[in-house]
Amino acid sequence: MSDDRTISVYNDRAAEYAALFAARTDAGEEADFQAFTARLPEGGTVLDLGCGPGHWAARFRDAGFRVAALDAAPEMAEAARAAFGIEVITAGFHALDAEAVFDGIWAYFSLLHVPREELSVHLSAVRRALTEGGTLCLAMKLGESEGRDELGRFYAYYSEDELREKLETAGFTLLGARRGEGKGLAGTAQEFVVLTAHA
Repeated sequence: MSDDRTISVYNDRAAEYAALFAARTDAGEEADFQAFTARLPEGGTVLDLGCGPGHWAARFRDAGFRVAALDAAPEMAEAARAAFGIEVITAGFHALDAEAVFDGIWAYFSLLHVPREELSVHLSAVRRALTEGGTLCLAMKLGESEGRDELGRFYAYYSEDELREKLETAGFTLLGARRGEGKGLAGTAQEFVVLTAHA
């Protein structure tokens, strides 16, 4: 993510965002976590790509995995460090240039902030960064086109079929999909899809 307005919103509302997700229990999210971690080797290496305030990165660490975390918003990185002791690489998605390093990459409602024309580039980078057979969890909002929400954040929306095609083109094999509806920081209910795939 390199959109300054989006990063600014997350910097300004980092504490609110952290509190929102700290208080939330969601059976679907728990199922996503379990499906993802079940495929990882014991003590495997996970990248939380767009980690926000670090709640998922902390869960991976506490489950015994080695964790790297990346987020473009400095205040989110600070929230992750303060709450969980997670050290976050403060950078946009373009910083991912690893090769065959991670057993799993958790891109949970993060890559939806990149322009539609750039998603394939990022998915290819994710594929390269995964070990052979490594697992990706990709959560995205459903819809069409791209634009800003009521808070000013940039979003790109896709159909499930579009996302499946992009994953296959990037070299992934789809393992499963879950659809749902939820509210985020803006408080607007939106449909989403969570796709699990392996390299």
